[in-house]
Amino acid sequence: MENVITVKNMRESDAFTINTSVSGQELMLRAAAGVYNSVKWSGNIAIVCGSGNNGGDGYALAEILVDNGFSPVVLRLSEKLSEDGAYYYNRCKNKGVREAFCDEFTEFSAYDIIVDCILGTGFSGELREDMINLIENINRSPAYKVSVDINSGLSGANGTARPIAVKSDLTVSVGYYKTGMFLNDADLYIGSLKNIDIGIKLLRKQFYLLDKDELSPFTGYSSVNLPYKKFALEYATDEDEFRRSPIKVVSKESCDSGRIFVVDYGKSKLIVDQTYVYFQSDNVK
Repeated sequence: MENVITVKNMRESDAFTINTSVSGQELMLRAAAGVYNSVKWSGNIAIVCGSGNNGGDGYALAEILVDNGFSPVVLRLSEKLSEDGAYYYNRCKNKGVREAFCDEFTEFSAYDIIVDCILGTGFSGELREDMINLIENINRSPAYKVSVDINSGLSGANGTARPIAVKSDLTVSVGYYKTGMFLNDADLYIGSLKNIDIGIKLLRKQFYLLDKDELSPFTGYSSVNLPYKKFALEYATDEDEFRRSPIKVVSKESCDSGRIFVVDYGKSKLIVDQTYVYFQSDNVK
């Protein structure tokens, strides 16, 4: 079973790895290489880069693409760069990678592949209006869309989109799967989902991802199997709290009742058996 972790655990594990064994630049390069190896590249490629390390993954990916004979264009949302992002941005410049700034009015219909490196798992809260417009423009494009780590606009903690996220054909999770990839709105925006191991040392094991054939022991006679909307109606005293913290709410109900709960989000499921929390998703490839 693969690990599924919280954004907080991911952030702390990432920092620990950088402080003890692997540089941030090396981890960024490994992430970019993993994305490169996950996609069949062709045609006009746009990499949309934000100001943080998710954008840095995009710059590192652009360099790899150029080294392999492709001609991507980097579409920058900000002049700001993270420290490691700046390193790969400068390498891109030295190799002649094309770049342009983009905003809410940018048109994306000319691209065959769009890579979403805008926000990453650190995002939470509501999108600004200009970002909503930008993401709507990306989603309208017929291009094949790849989100790096998580779909921009989607909460890595609980899978909520407020009010929208990039709708990907493929999402390439980096390091470990995050809880928000299987909850709330995630199924609406994530097409295929895969994880790439880049050598981050996990500080705490938390939750686990089941294969589909491992699900049956949890859906037997004693379990409660419900679509998430029905669970909210029958068991959640506060529907907003259930949306914010589904694992906490379902775990409490499981402990109080002594029963296994399987909450169905469509292609993904949250399974709680009093002691452990599991996920299962048909999106995982």
